[in-house]
Amino acid sequence: MAQTVGTQIDELMDRASESLVAMRYFESERFGLKALTLAHRALDFERMARITLPLQEARRQKAQLAMDAAATEGVRVVDDPRARCKAPGLYLVQPPAIAIETRSLVFDADHRGIPILALTREPLTSIGKWPIVMVNGEVAVRAQVPPPWALERMDGSPTRDQAPGPPSVAWFLGASEALGDGAMAQVNPDDHPSYRVEDLLEFLDCHPMHEKLHQMLAESCRAAVGVPPPETSRRASRLAYGKWRRIGEDRD
Repeated sequence: MAQTVGTQIDELMDRASESLVAMRYFESERFGLKALTLAHRALDFERMARITLPLQEARRQKAQLAMDAAATEGVRVVDDPRARCKAPGLYLVQPPAIAIETRSLVFDADHRGIPILALTREPLTSIGKWPIVMVNGEVAVRAQVPPPWALERMDGSPTRDQAPGPPSVAWFLGASEALGDGAMAQVNPDDHPSYRVEDLLEFLDCHPMHEKLHQMLAESCRAAVGVPPPETSRRASRLAYGKWRRIGEDRD
């Protein structure tokens, strides 16, 4: 007899938990993501809620390994669009490299089992901010943050400034939190819970290392359990809330 979808999901969750206990964090994350995808396709919000927090823990452990490496090596700055990481740590990608290349950097690191955290910073704006951005090909999340130093704008530079060196680990982690917090602020609390779930899945796909996004996803999944499907299309709902603008798009 063929397995039911629920049985497949439960088996994947068990394997994710076993891998987590065995400290095989990349493997645990892969099983968790596969289970989450299957549960979402089945609109099984109860299982989605249960999957999300172990997935968060696997990612938290990966992030901790990256931060442990950065404690001695600092933040690595990357401006080569074809760059690939060779060691664990924190990576700040900057022009001429762009956010989609950061995504490739992260995918490559995951494939090779190298724990990294990566962010993209865009050119200095006219108001002296660094836009921090992550993308998944369709959706972009962005937050404008103060750079680590007071910088003058230099229009001839790809970054429109001349940073004196890599930022501190504390600045990097603060920028990462600001990016995730900005994504959370874009979730309309009045939306149907299934729409909120879809938004959060997209935002997490862009920025998978933000712990509070995982927690918000679990809460939204629990809120969607037993709720009748929405009557309007998701696109109409997002347009009503202005959701199709990029987060933080007022870049200058």
